[in-house]
Amino acid sequence: MFSKVLIANRGEIAVRIARTCRERGVASVAVHSDVDATARHVRVSDEAVHLPGIAPGETYLNVERVLDAARATGAEAIHPGYGFLSENAAFADEVAAAGLVWVGPPASAIRAVGDKVSARRIAQAANVPLVPGTLEPVEDPAPIIEFAREHGYPVAIKASGGGGGRGLRVAHSEDEVAGAFDAARRESEAYFSSRDVYVERYLEAPKHLEVQILAPKPDHALWLGVRDCSLQRRHQKLVEETPPPRFADKMAEMGAAAVRLSEACGYVNAGTVEMLVDADGSFYFLEVNSRLQVEHTVTEEVLGLDLVACQLQIASGDQLGLDQEDITARARGHSIECRINAEDPAAGFLPSPGLIAGYSEPNGLGVRVDSGYAAGDTVPEAYDSLVAKLVTWGSDREEARLRMVRALEEMVVEGVATSIPAHLILLQEGSFVAGIHTTRTIEGDHVLDALVTANEPVEESNVLLVGGRSVRLWHEGMAASASAAVRAGATGDLVAPMQGTILKVVANEGDAVEAGDPVVVLEAMKMETTISAARGGTVVRVNVTQGDSVGAGEVVAVIE
Repeated sequence: MFSKVLIANRGEIAVRIARTCRERGVASVAVHSDVDATARHVRVSDEAVHLPGIAPGETYLNVERVLDAARATGAEAIHPGYGFLSENAAFADEVAAAGLVWVGPPASAIRAVGDKVSARRIAQAANVPLVPGTLEPVEDPAPIIEFAREHGYPVAIKASGGGGGRGLRVAHSEDEVAGAFDAARRESEAYFSSRDVYVERYLEAPKHLEVQILAPKPDHALWLGVRDCSLQRRHQKLVEETPPPRFADKMAEMGAAAVRLSEACGYVNAGTVEMLVDADGSFYFLEVNSRLQVEHTVTEEVLGLDLVACQLQIASGDQLGLDQEDITARARGHSIECRINAEDPAAGFLPSPGLIAGYSEPNGLGVRVDSGYAAGDTVPEAYDSLVAKLVTWGSDREEARLRMVRALEEMVVEGVATSIPAHLILLQEGSFVAGIHTTRTIEGDHVLDALVTANEPVEESNVLLVGGRSVRLWHEGMAASASAAVRAGATGDLVAPMQGTILKVVANEGDAVEAGDPVVVLEAMKMETTISAARGGTVVRVNVTQGDSVGAGEVVAVIE
């Protein structure tokens, strides 16, 4: 086992890794940006290195600074967590070239499965079922239209380098293909520096199930159960659980398919093979996440196994001492995870950064909280909005669900809006209780349309109490305010209405614009928002470029 590990991440996952290191007698090194100097992951680590700046590109995504931090502290290995550099094959190569150990799969495997088209080819060769689609990138809308004429609409146009819904657009008719193609390529280029997209048949209301794999060696992989991650908004997961409440009879078949895929690409360490399951139980390969997943906690609770410790053991060359029979024998009960995000469901789950004025975690039998924050900490605008992961375990699904409802009611996060009221609704919604919920339950079945969080007093006629919390009846204006074009004020300063990433700069300095003309396109929480000119004039300054991260209220351009 290593003596010292640098954690190239922040928030709850960095805290979680540091804790496992402490339990295993391994020293941990945190890295932090300017705004994370007193963050919880820094406080729980043995050492910390400052990465000057705030933007991810200056700090947590800055390969040289992270490597310098590892060298300066004498770290032997780097654990990337998830997000940031965790699926960056070039970074994995740089870590090895620096004489350090990468706690994750080899760069070759990351590349093989990171490109979705390449991953589809590997899956096909490994006899893993695929949704009908192309095995090569498409260069224009014509092949998409041809594919749809054969397989029918809707079709999904997806970034080859994408994941988690980034670079994904759905066309429901031929009229929508060109726009969806352009939008998918634009987002793909902004997030993945590649314009390659492919097309596949779009399953409108599937189950989203995923197999946790753990591979001690390239030619030997284990599958550690199947999770249901179907409750999503804009392709981002809100609730995860294991074992799946439906199609549990498919788990062994899905697990075997995931193992074949892992061994076909020489995968090592922890990863996830994601699947879509149609109403008839047919499952299809979706993608591989070549890292630890956010929802690994529920697998740990059911198996009584520390996956981060397993990752460290594999990376250090130690024996796991586990085989597939051991995994099967360890499985017990049911576990559910809710992602507690600093987001406002009343405004379309927009990020709600700010100071956490009060914070209290639930506890008791079968309750676990993995958190990156405490009272007095600030959720920065510059990074993701995940505050904590609330996890419950029960002897069966109903016990885990009822325990989760109780824990959600007990959890207190003051000062920022959170997703807790939405979770309370979802955990008690009929289709979830029955286990028949799908990826379309939230947005397609409108289960949150009636009750969404609010800060208004309860005396308003459209406000009710749910689980002791004020909730407001949905109205269409909320959706419009979350996704419609945003215009600047009379000053001529165009500001970002929310934290997000610049997808496209439409107008350049010196361009003449009219009122309503688009200037910048911003992506936040899987929504594109157009920042438009409020009046005619000349663009005298553009402060952003494609791919930049911006905070709410930041001036992106000036018109005079």
